Amino acid sequence: AYLYLCRSALEYLKTYQNSPSIIHLHEWQTSAASMLYWDVYHEEGLLQDARVVLTIHNMDNPGECRAEEFEASGISGETYMDIDKAMDERTIGHNPERMSLLKGGIIYSNAVTTVSPSYARETLEGGAAGWLGTILAANREKYHGILNGIDTVLWDPARDANLPCDFTEETCIEAKAALKKYVQTGLGLEVNPDKPLIICVSRLVPQKGLHLIRHAIDRTAEWGGQFVLLGSGHGGGDFQGLAEGEYKDHPDIRLLIMYNETLSHLLFAASDITLVPSLFEPCGLTQMCAMRYGSLPLVRRTGGLADTVVDVDSKEGGNAGSDQLFGNGYVFDGVSEGELDGALRRALDAFKGRRGWWSSMQQKVMGLDWSWSQPAAGYVDVYRAARK
Repeated sequence: AYLYLCRSALEYLKTYQNSPSIIHLHEWQTSAASMLYWDVYHEEGLLQDARVVLTIHNMDNPGECRAEEFEASGISGETYMDIDKAMDERTIGHNPERMSLLKGGIIYSNAVTTVSPSYARETLEGGAAGWLGTILAANREKYHGILNGIDTVLWDPARDANLPCDFTEETCIEAKAALKKYVQTGLGLEVNPDKPLIICVSRLVPQKGLHLIRHAIDRTAEWGGQFVLLGSGHGGGDFQGLAEGEYKDHPDIRLLIMYNETLSHLLFAASDITLVPSLFEPCGLTQMCAMRYGSLPLVRRTGGLADTVVDVDSKEGGNAGSDQLFGNGYVFDGVSEGELDGALRRALDAFKGRRGWWSSMQQKVMGLDWSWSQPAAGYVDVYRAARK
C-alpha cells in the first residue's frame, strides 16, 4: 500500500503538471518516492524542478522489502537490489535478499533530517541507527537534526477548552492549585495541595522505559507524593494489574490504562512534575506540552529530551538553592532505577522545601517557546541548501 501511495503521489504531480520546489517525505513508508522520483520521473524529463527532503522520526524500522513486493510501485525491485542503492546488506546471501526502503530514501534524497540535534548525533555516533548508521555517516553532509515543535494553539492553557479554568504565566499559581484540587477530587485522590502531583502521559511500550515508570510509581507512593499514569499500549497489562491489585483505591496513585485527550490536557495543567523516562526518544513532545502548562519535566537524558530539558542542579542549569533560574527540569542518565531515584528525590525535595522557588520555575517554563517558528526556519534553510 505504501509503495502504491508513493507512485500515486508522483503520478498526481505529473498528471496535474504540478512541479513543486520540494517534495518532503517522512519515514520509510514514503522513502520509495525519492527513488521513483529520480529514476523514473526526473529521468524521463518530468518534475524537473523538485528536490527531495526526507525526515526520519524513528530509526527502529528500516522498511524491509522484497524485490517482488516493490513491484507494487510499477517498477521492478531488482533495479534497487544494489549495495549502492537500497539493498539491505544484512540480507546478502539470504533467501530472499531484501532491500531497505529507508536506506534508499537516505541515498536518493537531497537532504535528510531527523527530529532533534541529539538524536542526529546518536544515530551517527551512538549506535541509535543500528546498521543504517554507516549509511548516514556516508551522507552526513546532507543530514541535519531539527527539533520538532508543538501546536501552540492546541496546547495553550490560556485558551484550552479542555480545562475548567484557563491560565497564563501570571495566573498559573492560583489556577494550577485549583486544577490540582479538581483532578485530585475527580480521580478520588487525597485532596492535599502539599503533596507533589507527578504524572506520566505515555504510550506503554518498551521504548518509554516501562520499568522506570513502574519504579517511579512505587517510589512516589513511598516518598509521600501522588502519581497518575495515563497511557495505553501492549505494555499496559502489567499496569492494569497494579491498578486492580496493589494500587486499587490507593489515596495517592491512579493508573489509567487508556487514551484520553481531554484528560491529558487536565493532567498537564494540574501536575507539578511530568515524568518522561524514555530509553530512547528521537524528539518527544510530552515534555514540551508539560512545560507549556507549568509542569516541570523529569526526563532521562536522551535524544530530544536532552535538547529540551536542562537540569536545574547542573552547571548549565544553575542551582535549585539559588535565585538563578537557568534550568527547566530534572535530568538523569542511565537506565537504572537508582539513577531515576536521584532525580526524583531532588524534585520532591525542591517542591516540598522551596515552594516559592518552585512557583517561579513553573512560571518560567511556561514562557519557553516550543512553537514551530524556529524549527520552520531550520527547514527553510534545509530546503534552500537542497536546491543549490
